[in-house]
Amino acid sequence: MTTPPEGRPPLITEDDRDTAVRRLQEAYAEGHISHDDLDERLHQVLTVPTHSELTAALATLPAEKAATTSTIAAAGGRIRRRGVWRVPRSLKVRSAFGRVRLDLSRAVIDHPVVDIELQLGTGRAKITVPRDAIVDIEGLRTGWKDSRYTPRLPSRPGGPTIRISGTMGFGRLTIRHARR
Repeated sequence: MTTPPEGRPPLITEDDRDTAVRRLQEAYAEGHISHDDLDERLHQVLTVPTHSELTAALATLPAEKAATTSTIAAAGGRIRRRGVWRVPRSLKVRSAFGRVRLDLSRAVIDHPVVDIELQLGTGRAKITVPRDAIVDIEGLRTGWKDSRYTPRLPSRPGGPTIRISGTMGFGRLTIRHARR
């Protein structure tokens, strides 16, 4: 890693920008900033080169909430969540030999983005997402079988983004959108 020349502040990384955009979207969704303010700040966040300018764009936002992370783990057997349940901002699912079934179609999703991290050895995983959800599986590594997911076209705006990451050994992940 190279260091910036003396006197020049370090440049903003894509992760820094993504985090700032997420904070702005959450502040807008919670009613802390107006639509015009959101547009102006997004433009600023996406174009400024230094951390001090990025910090200025986020200065008047409320303090960031503590991350809500839950972990579901089982050495073997089944992991199942269905019906009405509250989905945390970040969900970690770990299983060495079992099957995983997550049904988010009737779940309460309070966050615009939900991160699901899978750490599975063998066994299958099936995730049912809301009809209007946007699914991102770019962060998922599979060992033996590819994941099965066909994006729903067209996606209605306003649905949550479900980001699935992690590793799967010898199982397969199947993702489908709810029918209703």
